[in-house]
Amino acid sequence: MQIFGSRELMEDVHQRDLCIGCGACVDLCPYFRNYRGKTSQLFPCTLEQGRCYAYCPKAEVDLNELTRITNGADYDGRPLGSYKTILGTRAGENMQGVEAQSGGTVTALLTFAMQTGLIDVAVLTDRQALIPIARMVTDWQDIAACATSKFTAAPTIAALNSAVREGFQSVGVVGTPCQMTAVAQMRSNPLGKPEHTVPVALTVGLFCNWSLDTRRLMSVLSEKMDTAFIRKMDIPPPPANILRIDTKNGPIKISLSEIKPLIPHTCFICMDLTAELADLAVGMYEGRQGWNTLIVRSDTGARLVDRARDAGFIEAAEIPAENKAHLSRAAAEKKERSLRTLIRRELINTENGRRAAVRIPPQIVKRILATDTH
Repeated sequence: MQIFGSRELMEDVHQRDLCIGCGACVDLCPYFRNYRGKTSQLFPCTLEQGRCYAYCPKAEVDLNELTRITNGADYDGRPLGSYKTILGTRAGENMQGVEAQSGGTVTALLTFAMQTGLIDVAVLTDRQALIPIARMVTDWQDIAACATSKFTAAPTIAALNSAVREGFQSVGVVGTPCQMTAVAQMRSNPLGKPEHTVPVALTVGLFCNWSLDTRRLMSVLSEKMDTAFIRKMDIPPPPANILRIDTKNGPIKISLSEIKPLIPHTCFICMDLTAELADLAVGMYEGRQGWNTLIVRSDTGARLVDRARDAGFIEAAEIPAENKAHLSRAAAEKKERSLRTLIRRELINTENGRRAAVRIPPQIVKRILATDTH
C-alpha cells in the first residue's frame, strides 16, 4: 500500500467526508483526538509517512494485499469473504445470568478467551448515555457491561493504541468491518518497524450495514427524550423497520426512515457487511430470536469456538441453507452498491498519482458488478 502522512490524511479522508471516526489515528500521537463521535486534527504534522494514514480504513486500502496478508489468499470479491463455517450460536450454560445483546455470543467468547488466557485485555465499545467510547477491559466480569449495540460510529480502535502503548501482549478486539480493516492494517505493520508491532490475539467483527452520526443522532433524540436515560438500543429484524430504545421511563420506537438520513456518507463506500478480515464475525440470526449468526474465518477463531463450546460457554447449531443464502445476498448487494458509489465518486483504483480510498484488482471489480443480486 502507499503510505503518506497526516496532511494527505486530511485531504483524502476528512476533506472528502470519509472519516468514520474509528479511532485508528487517535492516541498514536498528540495530533488527533475524538470528541463526541468526531475525529479532528488538533495541530499540523510534517511527517511524510505516518501510522495515522497507514492504519486508516478509508485511505489507500489495497484489499488484495491486505486479504493476502490476513487470510493467505487474494481478494476474490465473494459476498461473505473466506470462511470455514457458519453457525447459529448463543451464550451457553456458563453464561447464565449475564445480560448481553441478542444471543450473547460475543460476550461469551470474549469472557472465555480472557478466563483461559488467550487475551489479557479486550478492546470494546462502551457508552456514556448516547456517546460511544473506547474502553480497555482487563477483568472478564466487566466485559458484559459493554455488550449492548450502539449503532453510532465509535472510536474503538483508540483503545487498541492505548493497549499497545501500555504493554499488553495479547489483545482481543471487537469492532465493525471498517474497524477490522484498520486492525488488519495495524497487524500488518505497514511501516515495517519492530516498535510498531500490534499484539492482537483475537478479532471479533460485527455485521454492519451502516452506523449513525453520533452528534446528529443526539440532536434528533434529545427532542424526544432525555438521552441520559438510555439503557439499550436495538433494531429488530424486518419487517419491524424501527429503532427501539429502552429508557428508564420505558421503550421508545423510532422509524428507520427518520434515522437513515443520519448515516455518514462514508458508510456508503464500505463494501464489507460481515467483517471479512476478522477471526470471527457475529450478527443477527434471522428467524431465531436469542441466537446469533457466527462466521468462523480463521484457525484462531475455530479453536476458540470449539473450546468455548466444549466448556459450556456457547451453544452452537447448524444454520439453515436458506439463512446462509439470504446473508450472502445481503452481503453481495452491499458490495455491489458500495462499489458503484466508489466508482461514481472516483475513489477506487485511481490513476495518474491521484490517491484512492480503495484499490481492488480490475477483474474483481468486473466480477462484483456482473453478479446478479436481484
